[in-house]
Amino acid sequence: CPLEDLLFYTIAEGQERIPAHKFTTALKATGLRTGDPTTSDGALDRHLFKKCVQSNIVLLTQAFRKKFVIPDFQPFCAHIDELYHNAKKIPGGQVADYIPQLARFSPDLWAVSLCTVDGQRHTVGDTKVPFCLQSCVKPLKYAIAVHDHGTDYVHRFIGKEPSGLRFNKLFLNEDDKPHNPMVNAGAIVCTSLIKVRAHHTHTSVMDFMNKLAGNEYVGFSNATFQSERESGDRNFAIGYYLKEKKCFPEGTDMTSILDFYFQLCSIEVTCESASVMAATLANGGFCPITGERVLSPEAVRNTLSLMHSCGMYDFSGQFAFHVGLPAKSGVSGGILLVVPNVMGVMCWSPPLDKLGNSVRGIRFCTDLLSLCNFHNYDNLKHFAKKLDPRREGGDQRVKSVINLLFAAYTGDVSALRRFALSSMDMEQRDYDSRTALHVAAAEGHAEVVRFLLEACKVNAVPKDRWGNTPMDEAVHFGHHDVVTILQDYHPPPSPPQPPQTTEVAGNNLDGLL
Repeated sequence: CPLEDLLFYTIAEGQERIPAHKFTTALKATGLRTGDPTTSDGALDRHLFKKCVQSNIVLLTQAFRKKFVIPDFQPFCAHIDELYHNAKKIPGGQVADYIPQLARFSPDLWAVSLCTVDGQRHTVGDTKVPFCLQSCVKPLKYAIAVHDHGTDYVHRFIGKEPSGLRFNKLFLNEDDKPHNPMVNAGAIVCTSLIKVRAHHTHTSVMDFMNKLAGNEYVGFSNATFQSERESGDRNFAIGYYLKEKKCFPEGTDMTSILDFYFQLCSIEVTCESASVMAATLANGGFCPITGERVLSPEAVRNTLSLMHSCGMYDFSGQFAFHVGLPAKSGVSGGILLVVPNVMGVMCWSPPLDKLGNSVRGIRFCTDLLSLCNFHNYDNLKHFAKKLDPRREGGDQRVKSVINLLFAAYTGDVSALRRFALSSMDMEQRDYDSRTALHVAAAEGHAEVVRFLLEACKVNAVPKDRWGNTPMDEAVHFGHHDVVTILQDYHPPPSPPQPPQTTEVAGNNLDGLL
């Protein structure tokens, strides 16, 4: 049975047509999104359904077979929603007010979006409100610099160590280089590497950000840019200090670099689009929405390493200790969190703690890691077991034969279709060597018998421990309609073989000697 047909029968549940809204609802339950809102009306027959899904049949089959990185996505989303609402109750924090564009945000705004490496999406809260990346852009432009120039060249100008100082200090390491790309001095030098060496413009960086975000919302706040430039005395002081220490590549115009720096800080995203950026980092540089390679593996590895050690201002050590994942915070209230090989998360809430991190965002991240075993060292032996969303609940191998035979016993064809789509062995046996076909034949469920024989192509004559076949069961219990179906698949009895002559038998013996 082709994958398209199995998928159709799974969703149709015995009907000849699928309402389009039913398909989109089933799709959303797996975590995938539908891109076309017009699919909510009408119905699809098998042939139209096949035409619609065949270009994405592998992805869709993976989704409905629960082969995605988070197989039981809806229960996981319920946990995320609970953590979101717990963090929402947290009071305190101060909205950044050094420029009016930040001060105008309500302290009640709170949003969490996630995107897995398979493209599963979940959002809760004010996830469509645009806000500026601010310092959350620092790891992204460092990734661009390494992608363009390689690690060795970039780290001729920037170090790799946490500074132990405030992010906007006028201070360099013993080699007269910025400590890392996540402090302002390092980010300004990183901006110069992008602009001077790679000749990136604001437009080309915006194009790059769009690719990271899977072509979802990426904008620019000119008002924020103007305010940052007018109030940027500290960053201008850092710029002149870097210029004095010859920290820039040759030919750098420091003033234009600072303008470019402020422009990049003023790039706007939503929680939803930023979660895709984080997921691109989690997915080794491939955008999970478009499938496009955006960043080199080297750039992703280096970026995540520095986010882990330096990404959360003066809270970086505490965050690495308690959460153990790469993250970057910004003064607008965002926290870009990466769970490598699993998902990217963006938390956003404007009220900040005294270190400049989102109060609710920090609470959400720590609660998430208290619940799930995403910490780098949670999987060591003898640790207390946490929830692992990457595994299906329960011991599936133990449960599968019970579920299969019970569905056959109750005549639940829709459940059997789901099992077939998930690549379950439809011929597996219980401890008496009885199959689903045995059970369905004994109970007289003709539709189940027909489905197992026609769609699943199961063996029509398996024998249980007593030597009985499904035909024997149907005859014994008087289910004549089942007998009729089984007869079409029952092999005809073999004709009796004539006894061998002595001469033939002798020849056979000669061949064995």
